Amino acid sequence: MSNTFLSIRGLNKQYGNVVAIDHVSLEVKKGEFMTFLGPSGSGKSTTLYIVAGFQDPTEGQVLLGGESLLKVQPNRRNIGMVFQRYTLFPHLTVGENVAFPLRVRGKSEAEIANKVDEMLKLVHLKGYQNRMPSQLSGGQQQRVAIARALAYDPPLLLMDEPLSALDKKLREELQFELRRIHQETGVTILYVTHDQEEALRLSDRIAVFNEGRIEQCGTGEDLYERPETKFVAGFIGNSNFLPVKVSQVAAGSAEISFPDGSRGSTASTVMDLKTGGEASLMIRPDRLTLAKEAGASADQVALPVTIKDTTFLGDSLYFAAVTPWNQEITVRTPMISANPHEFSIGDQVFAKWHAEKSQIFSA
Repeated sequence: MSNTFLSIRGLNKQYGNVVAIDHVSLEVKKGEFMTFLGPSGSGKSTTLYIVAGFQDPTEGQVLLGGESLLKVQPNRRNIGMVFQRYTLFPHLTVGENVAFPLRVRGKSEAEIANKVDEMLKLVHLKGYQNRMPSQLSGGQQQRVAIARALAYDPPLLLMDEPLSALDKKLREELQFELRRIHQETGVTILYVTHDQEEALRLSDRIAVFNEGRIEQCGTGEDLYERPETKFVAGFIGNSNFLPVKVSQVAAGSAEISFPDGSRGSTASTVMDLKTGGEASLMIRPDRLTLAKEAGASADQVALPVTIKDTTFLGDSLYFAAVTPWNQEITVRTPMISANPHEFSIGDQVFAKWHAEKSQIFSA
């Protein structure tokens, strides 16, 4: 990758026989918002802590601006860090908390005053200098922590699930604030989360971790529209996975059959598929429609299903439907095009989708 700023090369971390991260490599551009996304125990935080200097790798290298970080003490790496908990000094005011890293670096009182004022304006807390952390809400405390981490102009900001302790509405508000702060400062950010929606909102690119490895790295659109593995397809967005048998493989497509004998095709690129082999067909709930008749165009697949439940979620209507082999699938219909009374529980209908909107993975 051109313009590489942070380079993570072949990182491995073992605790006895347990492999926490397994040869993780990643290139990050200057000014990029890169998110590490994955379930608990997938290696995302361990990778972040190695970059921060809180842990040492078993093997591998981390370069910042072409220089190795591994022999540099954590407090000398000049890297900002924001944790899940706010980690403010409870006995210091907001202004003194933000000023702390500047005083450690020997800045003058005039420089400190100007920088504290600038940082509090950045996080929309101007006028809060003399308040104590205990007088702030959780969201305000995390804004102070962000201001403190940015006060000394670090080239790299690390954030370890900084919003996970907040309620949903406040978390969403701070997500937009983080995006704004990133755009205004241009700082390079490594961000850890297990929340896929948060990752999609914030990131320029997302590295999806699973069992200590990066399964795929790309934009949110790349990961949602073109997942390279079944894990990524299931972790990014909602997905239905249907068991199928491959009856024929051609260039970029496959003819398939379902457990009830229904037949169809997929126009998505396929790899490692063999005629007669078992596979898994992935269809997003929003790519499915329901119809009372089976009639489908040449590029559509129609599967008989029975409506099991309906759920109103404001902007959309969710249907739970059951296939002939008793597998439950989900269909999401935007309210703008939905008739809430068109289908009822127990109705036998057809789930339909365009072949190119599905993707197939080898079993």
